Amino acid sequence: MENRPRMGRAERAKQFMPFDALKGFRDALKEKEKIIVPKVELSEYAKSILDRKLQQVQKNDIITVVYFEKMEYLKVTGMVSRLDLSSRYLKVVNTKISFDDIYDIQGDKVKEE
Repeated sequence: MENRPRMGRAERAKQFMPFDALKGFRDALKEKEKIIVPKVELSEYAKSILDRKLQQVQKNDIITVVYFEKMEYLKVTGMVSRLDLSSRYLKVVNTKISFDDIYDIQGDKVKEE
Protein backbone atom coordinates (compact mmCIF):
# COMPACT_ATOMS: atom_id res chain seq x y z
CA MET A 1 0.00 0.00 0.00
CA GLU A 2 1.33 3.38 -1.08
CA ASN A 3 1.47 6.17 1.47
CA ARG A 4 0.56 9.43 -0.37
CA PRO A 5 -0.30 12.76 1.23
CA ARG A 6 -3.99 13.59 1.30
CA MET A 7 -5.19 15.92 -1.43
CA GLY A 8 -6.67 19.23 -0.24
CA ARG A 9 -10.31 20.07 -0.91
CA ALA A 10 -9.51 22.73 -3.52
CA GLU A 11 -7.22 20.40 -5.46
CA ARG A 12 -9.74 17.62 -5.28
CA ALA A 13 -12.54 19.91 -6.53
CA LYS A 14 -10.46 20.86 -9.59
CA GLN A 15 -10.70 17.26 -10.78
CA PHE A 16 -14.44 17.61 -11.24
CA MET A 17 -14.49 21.00 -12.96
CA PRO A 18 -15.53 20.97 -16.62
CA PHE A 19 -12.64 20.93 -19.06
CA ASP A 20 -12.64 23.79 -21.58
CA ALA A 21 -10.12 22.81 -24.24
CA LEU A 22 -11.06 25.70 -26.51
CA LYS A 23 -11.02 28.75 -24.29
CA GLY A 24 -13.19 31.53 -25.70
CA PHE A 25 -14.87 29.22 -28.20
CA ARG A 26 -18.24 29.35 -26.43
CA ASP A 27 -18.13 33.17 -26.37
CA ALA A 28 -17.26 33.24 -30.07
CA LEU A 29 -20.24 31.00 -30.81
CA LYS A 30 -22.57 33.24 -28.80
CA GLU A 31 -21.30 36.25 -30.74
CA LYS A 32 -21.95 34.45 -34.03
CA GLU A 33 -25.48 33.59 -32.89
CA LYS A 34 -26.30 37.25 -32.26
CA ILE A 35 -28.77 38.56 -34.82
CA ILE A 36 -27.50 41.81 -36.25
CA VAL A 37 -30.24 44.29 -37.11
CA PRO A 38 -30.07 47.69 -38.73
CA LYS A 39 -31.12 50.73 -36.75
CA VAL A 40 -34.74 51.72 -37.45
CA GLU A 41 -35.17 55.29 -38.64
CA LEU A 42 -38.18 56.75 -36.82
CA SER A 43 -40.78 58.74 -38.72
CA GLU A 44 -41.33 62.38 -37.81
CA TYR A 45 -44.55 61.40 -36.05
CA ALA A 46 -42.80 58.70 -33.97
CA LYS A 47 -40.02 61.19 -33.13
CA SER A 48 -42.57 63.72 -31.88
CA ILE A 49 -44.24 61.10 -29.66
CA LEU A 50 -40.86 60.03 -28.30
CA ASP A 51 -39.96 63.68 -27.66
CA ARG A 52 -43.18 64.17 -25.64
CA LYS A 53 -42.41 61.04 -23.64
CA LEU A 54 -38.88 62.28 -22.90
CA GLN A 55 -40.30 65.58 -21.64
CA GLN A 56 -42.36 63.66 -19.07
CA VAL A 57 -39.42 61.66 -17.70
CA GLN A 58 -37.90 62.91 -14.46
CA LYS A 59 -35.05 61.79 -12.25
CA ASN A 60 -36.00 58.84 -9.98
CA ASP A 61 -38.86 57.69 -12.28
CA ILE A 62 -39.00 53.95 -12.97
CA ILE A 63 -39.07 53.45 -16.74
CA THR A 64 -38.43 50.85 -19.43
CA VAL A 65 -36.35 51.98 -22.42
CA VAL A 66 -35.86 50.12 -25.69
CA TYR A 67 -32.68 51.39 -27.35
CA PHE A 68 -30.19 50.53 -30.07
CA GLU A 69 -26.61 49.61 -29.17
CA LYS A 70 -23.92 47.62 -31.00
CA MET A 71 -26.15 46.43 -33.84
CA GLU A 72 -28.99 45.15 -31.61
CA TYR A 73 -31.99 46.46 -29.71
CA LEU A 74 -31.81 46.18 -25.93
CA LYS A 75 -34.34 46.78 -23.19
CA VAL A 76 -33.55 48.14 -19.75
CA THR A 77 -35.91 48.77 -16.84
CA GLY A 78 -34.90 50.80 -13.82
CA MET A 79 -34.73 54.16 -12.11
CA VAL A 80 -33.66 57.24 -14.03
CA SER A 81 -30.45 58.31 -12.34
CA ARG A 82 -29.69 61.21 -14.70
CA LEU A 83 -31.43 63.14 -17.45
CA ASP A 84 -29.21 65.58 -19.36
CA LEU A 85 -31.19 67.58 -21.91
CA SER A 86 -28.23 69.65 -23.13
CA SER A 87 -26.01 66.60 -23.80
CA ARG A 88 -29.07 64.61 -24.96
CA TYR A 89 -28.67 61.48 -22.89
CA LEU A 90 -30.57 59.55 -20.27
CA LYS A 91 -29.09 57.31 -17.62
CA VAL A 92 -31.16 54.40 -16.31
CA VAL A 93 -29.34 53.01 -13.26
CA ASN A 94 -25.83 52.66 -14.78
CA THR A 95 -26.83 52.46 -18.46
CA LYS A 96 -26.14 55.68 -20.38
CA ILE A 97 -28.41 56.01 -23.43
CA SER A 98 -28.24 58.69 -26.11
CA PHE A 99 -31.57 60.23 -27.07
CA ASP A 100 -30.77 59.36 -30.70
CA ASP A 101 -30.60 55.63 -29.84
CA ILE A 102 -33.95 55.45 -27.99
CA TYR A 103 -36.69 53.55 -29.78
CA ASP A 104 -39.37 53.62 -27.07
CA ILE A 105 -39.98 54.61 -23.45
CA GLN A 106 -42.62 53.18 -21.14
CA GLY A 107 -43.44 54.01 -17.54
CA ASP A 108 -46.24 54.76 -15.11
CA LYS A 109 -45.73 58.52 -15.46
CA VAL A 110 -45.01 58.41 -19.20
CA LYS A 111 -48.19 58.84 -21.28
CA GLU A 112 -48.44 58.60 -25.07
CA GLU A 113 -51.06 61.40 -25.30
